[in-house]
Amino acid sequence: MAVTPIAAECNIRLWPTQTWLLMIISCLGFTVIAKHSISVGVWLFNRMRAEKDLVKNYGSWALVTGATDGIGKALAHQLAQRGLNLVLVSRSSDKLETVSAEIQAKFPNICLKIIELDFSGDVSAGLRQIKEVSHDVDLGILINNVGITYPRAMFFHEVEESVWMKIVKVNLEVSTLVIKAVLAGMIERKRGAIVNIGSGAGMAVPSHPLYAIYAATKAYLNQLSRCLYAEYKHVGIHVQCQVPLYVATKMLREITSISRASLFVPSAEDYAEAAVRQIEIGYEAVCCPYWAHSLQWQLAQFVPHSLLDAWRLSVGLRRRSTLHPQFKILF
Repeated sequence: MAVTPIAAECNIRLWPTQTWLLMIISCLGFTVIAKHSISVGVWLFNRMRAEKDLVKNYGSWALVTGATDGIGKALAHQLAQRGLNLVLVSRSSDKLETVSAEIQAKFPNICLKIIELDFSGDVSAGLRQIKEVSHDVDLGILINNVGITYPRAMFFHEVEESVWMKIVKVNLEVSTLVIKAVLAGMIERKRGAIVNIGSGAGMAVPSHPLYAIYAATKAYLNQLSRCLYAEYKHVGIHVQCQVPLYVATKMLREITSISRASLFVPSAEDYAEAAVRQIEIGYEAVCCPYWAHSLQWQLAQFVPHSLLDAWRLSVGLRRRSTLHPQFKILF
């Protein structure tokens, strides 16, 4: 079939348009791939850097909140193993005594102090003790670990005000006050490390349906850490938000029924080992210490947000119907 002059002219006009469109798409694809390749490269590079001596670089004492269970307890053991003296903070005096005795028996050369503090109650006396101890000893590391979540997967309108206000107080308000309490002493000594334990719910995925308030408080910790990192790094204080995904703890078991460690769900001990290693590297404001979690996070960056949103909602709904069948699926 012969090509008419009009058709030929249309083809001539169309080809430049297609070429430019292809170039734009190619550039966008290259930019995305380059961005994630750089992220992976930085991640690998940081893990090959020399580790810091925590006592020499930050101080001889570490304070750990939520220190009697799960990640907090495991982190306390890892820090004691590296020769740091410990201030353990938790709401249960009995558990504090038990964990303190356990660590002291395993590491007899370190010193321990305990502070009883219920983060959901009256915190004034406990915060005063934290502020005092931060001046009395060479407090170099704060592990801001304490955190709570919903009792079960819940739509936002179902969450009682007392429940979400308690989550906000523990995860956001009091966690911020603890940072404020130790910061003055670190500024005076011109060194220190503040490690906030965040969550993949607040950063690794675009949303965490049915746990909205919990996810929002963890997103707050992420942004707070980034800002404080920029504010205080010039005076020798390193602020870091660590982002774990699933870790086999009591809290995870209660809300998901996951009770055993696996490749992508480390035990608290395995996670804590990676977390302290990340403090020893200490060059990033936000990090994902455990290698399998970091891999999941990187892969999630390539998935459209709409798909991740739908997936997380389906996971929440499934857990809601499986663990708490008495609560109907709405809508």
